[in-house]
Order: sequence, then structure tokens, then C-alpha cells
Amino acid sequence: MLRVHHLENSRSHRVLWLLEELGQPYEVVTYPRDPATLAAPAALRAVHPLGKSPVLEDDGIAPLAESGAILEYLLQRYDVAGRFAPARGTADWVRYLHWLHFAEGSAMTPLLLKLILNRIDQAPWPVRSILRRALAPLRARVAGQIGDQLAYMDAALAAASHFAGMAFSAADVQMIFVAEASAARGGLTATSHPRLWGWLERMRARPGWQRALERGGALRLGF
Repeated sequence: MLRVHHLENSRSHRVLWLLEELGQPYEVVTYPRDPATLAAPAALRAVHPLGKSPVLEDDGIAPLAESGAILEYLLQRYDVAGRFAPARGTADWVRYLHWLHFAEGSAMTPLLLKLILNRIDQAPWPVRSILRRALAPLRARVAGQIGDQLAYMDAALAAASHFAGMAFSAADVQMIFVAEASAARGGLTATSHPRLWGWLERMRARPGWQRALERGGALRLGF
């Protein structure tokens, strides 16, 4: 039996979603975040030395971390019909590779920095005022990068309904966390980037995503 070590409000929702799309039975072990720090609990370190999530356990393999690596593993082992990745060597396959790695390689860094900057805004006065002034250049740079990336993602959907072409793929699964984080704290709205927002709405409506939320809990990223 597959087992997913799942941290609430995290990237591991992607793994649950792909497993739902695959129709593959699995077990979920859910870990709550610390309500004050939002950090993962120490119990996750018993599963993986870095205490990160997601972690996948499957018969015959060592515990596997990193959401992108887990998605690729699941496709290679369980997507025997090739339903969730374009045929190798095609133009859509090249797009698929790009977006599968863009999600963590480029998109999440400024969104993570935005999260940290938002947390700084909750510091007590006068520390908050001092930090705001000191970090103003970084805040502007982060906002600019997020804006550029949102425009880039929106433009990519001008000629295709999904990130790897006209068909749903694991690239869309990988990109869901980027879009949800952007909607929560990056400025993504139906007005600002209508194509990307429309894609997000379609993904949210998929039964597999809704089942993943039932298993893993609602995704709330506005903190």
C-alpha cells in the first residue's frame, strides 16, 4: 500500500491529487502545523531527516521526498497507459518538462519570500517599522518577480488549455500549488490574469482535486 506523509496546507496536496487521478489506493498520514510558527512537527523527522513533506512510502523503495520527484515516480510506476504525460519527444512533452520543473525551480522562491515578508509585518512595533524600511527594496523586487511570473504563466495559457498543451497532465498537478499560493498572497485574480485564473478554476472543479482536499484537508495559504 502506498503511504503519503502529508503536512496540512502544503505541497503534498499535489501527491494526493495525482493519486486520485490515477485511481491508485493509498494511505494518508496527516501532520498538523504548529499554530504559532506554522512549522512542521518534529514527528516528520522520524520519516525523513529534513522533516519535510511530502514523503512517499511504497513497497520496495526508500522513503521518497520532493513533490516533483514523487510525481515522476508515480507516473513511471503506475501510469502505464501514459494518461498524465505527453508522448516523449513531442512539443507538448517539452512544455511538460518545463512546467513540471518551473513550479519549484522558479515560481515558488518569490512566493516563499512574500510569505516571509508577510510574517514580518506581524512583528511588534517598532521592530515592524524598522524592518519594513530595511526590507523595502527586497519587497519591491519580490513583487516584481511575482508579477513577471504571473504574466508569463498567463501568456502560456493563451494557446492551450493546460500547461503541457490541450490535455491535463502532471504538469498541471505540479502547478496547482503555485497558482493557489499566487491567489492567496501573490495578487492572482480573475481580473489580473484571466487565463491563469480560468485554468485554476477548472483544476479546482476536477473531481480528483476535490477528493484530494477531502483526504488532505482544505488548502489555506493566506497566512
